[in-house]
Amino acid sequence: MATKVNLQRRKLLISSVAAGVAGAAVAMVHDGELGAPPQTIRGAVPWKEGTADSPPGVSGSDYAYFTALEAEFIEAAVARLIPHDDVGPGAVEANVPFFLDRQLAGPFGRGDHFYLGGPWAKGTPEQGYQSRFTPAQLYRAAIDAVDQYVAANLGAATFAKLAAADQDTALKGLESGEIKLEGGVDAKSFFTMLLQNTKEGYFSDPIYGGNKNMGSWKMIGFPGARADFMDWVDQPGKTYPLGPVSISGEKA
Repeated sequence: MATKVNLQRRKLLISSVAAGVAGAAVAMVHDGELGAPPQTIRGAVPWKEGTADSPPGVSGSDYAYFTALEAEFIEAAVARLIPHDDVGPGAVEANVPFFLDRQLAGPFGRGDHFYLGGPWAKGTPEQGYQSRFTPAQLYRAAIDAVDQYVAANLGAATFAKLAAADQDTALKGLESGEIKLEGGVDAKSFFTMLLQNTKEGYFSDPIYGGNKNMGSWKMIGFPGARADFMDWVDQPGKTYPLGPVSISGEKA
């Protein structure tokens, strides 16, 4: 027992010394300079306009990933997922198709943060995305498969050519999994990703290409990237009087 206690005390002392050394090393590194004296800040936090790093925005207006047929499908589908009405803009008016195109043409579309290795057994909903397709590949394969299904079963050349009510029926069939798609595409997985990405494009900062003119933010009274709106936090039910601000500095 005495030996065990001594060993535990020894481990504790060693770890304490190591922590002290690490803390001293951290204290010596300041402003990227080894051995610089510590700085005491009093009053307001020092801040300079324009010094923060902005996320990479998007540019252009043409589609970089979608083909013409794919763009027709996306524009028709997102218009049914978030239609235009008197309350606010629809997904098309909010430029969601452009947002989706730029996301699929970039790291998200390549699946940079997805594990895409096998085996590809069908997973449970709790396991999240399970597919050999990158998101961009899933969109491309699914759009083609949906158009093939529509041509074979719903009497139109493509999904975009269907009447709005029939488009809703088809989307519900994808959501429930009742529609079976060719090419190894899981209909429910595609619909889940499409709906989630549509919401993201609708409510994201305009710097990423969607939420044109911050229409969705104005609709819900969201202040956006304003530096300070704390005066309004404790005023529930009162309309926020200032328009939203984008990360880029654009004001609505």
